[in-house]
Amino acid sequence: MGLQLTLPDTLRPRFREIFGRLYRGKGADTIEKLSVDLGSPTKLISVGDVTTFHLLNHGIIPDILVVDDRTKRGPASDRVVVGTKHKGFTEISVDNPAGVITEDLIDAVGNALKSDENVRIFVRGEEDLAAVPAILMAPEGSAVLYGQPDEGVVLVKITSDKKEQMEDLLSAILGGQTFNNQDIETIRRKLNGYQNH
Repeated sequence: MGLQLTLPDTLRPRFREIFGRLYRGKGADTIEKLSVDLGSPTKLISVGDVTTFHLLNHGIIPDILVVDDRTKRGPASDRVVVGTKHKGFTEISVDNPAGVITEDLIDAVGNALKSDENVRIFVRGEEDLAAVPAILMAPEGSAVLYGQPDEGVVLVKITSDKKEQMEDLLSAILGGQTFNNQDIETIRRKLNGYQNH
């Protein structure tokens, strides 16, 4: 799994904040609402089983989808699990425990962004923090979608301001780790690898 970034308890409240625009509602209605504002992003990344299921059902095919066959800490329904297994995707599997971002997950997102194929990243564990590397690494002009439990779906349009906001969050996460400086630099480089710094 390589290095693991553990989310410090003090930062948990920041992950209840909405990183983009929240479209309230359930299922297809929510996707219908947000599809009007989606435009044609450089890359479209979908995080979460239920969000991905409804996107695919609506005929919106993400470039990258990240799923773990779970929803709200429990198993996703068979309908959702089967519904996210789209034929047009190359499958990658990674281990990523709950409450952490592993180096494997960062690598998988980075490689998927560089690929010309549609990529399905299946997470053994939990993908609840996968939006962080997705927002940091996706090129500007991209969009990241993720579910906000019991509220709806969040659409994050990737801009330089949005990346700066995530950089601040990343610095706070890295500040809570016990890595040596070289490891921290490695993670930073990987997360900035897709950006022009």
